[in-house]
Amino acid sequence: MNKLKRIALLMACGVLAACSNQPKKAASVQQQAVVDTPKQGHTDMVHLPAGSFMMGTDDKDFNDAQPVHRVNMKSFWIDEHEVTNDQFARFVSATHYVTVAEQKPDPKDYPGVPPESLVPGSGVFTPPSHPVSLNDPMQWWSYVAGASWRHPFGPKSNIDGKGNYPVVHVCYTDALAYATWAGKRLPTEAEWEYAARAGKANKTYYWGSEMHPNGKMMANNFQGHFPDKDTGADGFKGIAPVKSFPANGWGLYDMEGNVWEWCNDFYRSDYYAHSPADNPQGPADSYDPEEPNAVKRVQRGGSFICSDEYCIRYKAGSRGKGEVNSGSNNLGFRCVSDR
Repeated sequence: MNKLKRIALLMACGVLAACSNQPKKAASVQQQAVVDTPKQGHTDMVHLPAGSFMMGTDDKDFNDAQPVHRVNMKSFWIDEHEVTNDQFARFVSATHYVTVAEQKPDPKDYPGVPPESLVPGSGVFTPPSHPVSLNDPMQWWSYVAGASWRHPFGPKSNIDGKGNYPVVHVCYTDALAYATWAGKRLPTEAEWEYAARAGKANKTYYWGSEMHPNGKMMANNFQGHFPDKDTGADGFKGIAPVKSFPANGWGLYDMEGNVWEWCNDFYRSDYYAHSPADNPQGPADSYDPEEPNAVKRVQRGGSFICSDEYCIRYKAGSRGKGEVNSGSNNLGFRCVSDR
């Protein structure tokens, strides 16, 4: 694995967390909210009224999501589903925007890497054909030259007929550009979790205590033996079209699983210890002890490769993170608006 691939993949994969099958019970939500009818100009958005909730989790595996603390929220609008390929294509058509994954990497960002290795591309989940140790993510992630939102698995792939799938291979920079063009913004981490909880008391998952209540699949994640055998028991091996799984109580889809979603907040592992109670906007800077020199933003919700065997940060209250100019084929976003 050359240095370029290792740097790119470590950035693209975000948090590669330890696993736990025994989450603790967190504090309870204090208010049930009611969803209003979307107004003109907010097609496919849901209006969430002001309210309060208990943010975070006391699960021992998620130290960066502690302590659980009360947060008071203003009202806002949020996309009912992740931004799709069709939506992103309209943005690119109108602006001629070129995503970071489609641009040649700047040599000064990769000192010591041979110029011929600096090619446009992105991280792609590439499951091995046999069981492997879970200690080395490079065994199931590949830096694929030519991978981008138009070509999710490389130059020979495309998104034909997949206009209603979440757009992927978008970094924070790309997501912010789209949101600005659309007259929206990226959600704060608090807004995202408030929306995901949908007025429910804190449980293991945003929908409740059981992964598959009464045998029902609630989200697109990984079933089988990770990373080599995804049984596709939920109907999908990989990404799924938006709205393929039940909406939460506030009419929002895929707040857990399918693709990770960018938030606007810088990532700091210690932020919750001093986060303000009213409409927190995130810390003033980024700091990840695991990669102290990388500028990272928060990611939320997990993706199609999350399971109780690995990458458990799709569970309620947990946090993800990613370097701002890195993307992958399990990373997308949704937007919010104040009016």
